[in-house]
Amino acid sequence: MPLVQDPYDVLPYPGFPYPQTHPNRLAVMGIMHGLSPAPVESCRVLEIGCNEGANLIPMAYTLPESEFVGFDVACLPVERGQARIRELGLKNIRLFRAHLLGVGSELGRFDYIIAHGFYAWVPEPVRDRLLALCAELLAPQGIAFVSYNTMPGGHVRLMLRDMMLHRAAGIADLAQGETEALHFLHWLAEARAENDVYRSLIETQLQRMERRKPGGTYHDEMSAVYHPVYFRQFVGHAQQHGLQYLSEAALPPPTDPCFQSQTLSAVQSQAGEDIVQQEQLLDFLRIRMYRETLLCRANLALRRDFPAECFAKLRYASLASSAPGETPNARVFTLPGTIKMESNHPAVIALLEELAKCWPLALTLDELAPRLAGTGFALEADGAALLIRLAVSKMIELRAWQAPLAGVISERPRASACARQEARAFGHATTLLHLTMTPEDPKVRTLLELLDGARNRDELLSAMKSAFPEDSVSDLQEGIEKSLQSLHSAAMLEA
Repeated sequence: MPLVQDPYDVLPYPGFPYPQTHPNRLAVMGIMHGLSPAPVESCRVLEIGCNEGANLIPMAYTLPESEFVGFDVACLPVERGQARIRELGLKNIRLFRAHLLGVGSELGRFDYIIAHGFYAWVPEPVRDRLLALCAELLAPQGIAFVSYNTMPGGHVRLMLRDMMLHRAAGIADLAQGETEALHFLHWLAEARAENDVYRSLIETQLQRMERRKPGGTYHDEMSAVYHPVYFRQFVGHAQQHGLQYLSEAALPPPTDPCFQSQTLSAVQSQAGEDIVQQEQLLDFLRIRMYRETLLCRANLALRRDFPAECFAKLRYASLASSAPGETPNARVFTLPGTIKMESNHPAVIALLEELAKCWPLALTLDELAPRLAGTGFALEADGAALLIRLAVSKMIELRAWQAPLAGVISERPRASACARQEARAFGHATTLLHLTMTPEDPKVRTLLELLDGARNRDELLSAMKSAFPEDSVSDLQEGIEKSLQSLHSAAMLEA
């Protein structure tokens, strides 16, 4: 079909890496549910609606033996991504311009397919072709990631969208329309009394919108098509194309503090073993607005009990710091932020403290075995349940591969060429674990751009002194060491 100028060419959509779409995350969830997904280190990945490749390019950089393909209907974002790829010299990634209705089997089979922020924002024939293409191109054990806006929370966004479109009607400039619409929501909120429920609802959604960069709100809230669906409707649509619900891209959260203690058992009592019905009831309870759903082929047998043997196939990492607890033999573990957990379980203490020593690297259970000896840890006993509780509470990360991370800060530290390119162009950078880091301090950003692996500490100091001549040598030396520690902990330094 003919290609015409796309709104994303007129008003760019900010591009970022999306951690939940990484093959590592998808492989972990596949393994946890009894599948045998392709190794992260040697897989084929397709992103539908790839924008400028901000999600795919860092993946391609860290996974040189894997192959990445992305397409988008908008021209200018694809051209920007192609220019980045040429500058980085990547040979394992291809971005091209195409309409979803115009591609098919010529692309080949893929182990992982990504369609982020797409399904709810396109007309019905395109939504249908999206799932048909996933069914057509998925490898036998392949996994597709599809994010979309859901009901019943979608009703709130539809209400605010109508108000925003009302205010922006007749404004030809998309960026100006976005700005005026946000101002209008502020006016509506401020016209209400303090502590008013309606005001609180609008302000909560405004906070979400204003965390985005300019352009994001227009495309997410004010696009020509916006079609949130109930979870059961999405799963039913996928089933029409021979696909089934695998899971969400992340493990289920701990018990919602808004729920009464008996709520989850009541959900299970009403829904029985029907996982789709369970999830739909939970969406009603949470007034859920958004999902990141994983699909696989309908002929695959899934496990939903997280069998013990799957944990032996994974790697484990933790950034939790340790301190003495209030009770004898207990330790308090704290993640950056506010997440804390106290435990006197010998295996928990040994596991978390050993993983913290190795951060940001991940260890297998075989590598952890000597440290866990004598703690009573055994997968076949309560070990698997213990690991899943720690993962759900975010105390440990589950990984399916070893990212190319530096275990220690080397004499000539190196950040990825991809991250250095991003820092120069955008002011933020993608970590080797596919997270976004935004160094606010200009000295940290400058240091990051200097970390090409060619400079030792003296050479880094000389370059930093040239960039910041007003700073003393001692202050710069101290700042370099602190920044290197921070960058290492943030998974920015390559092995």
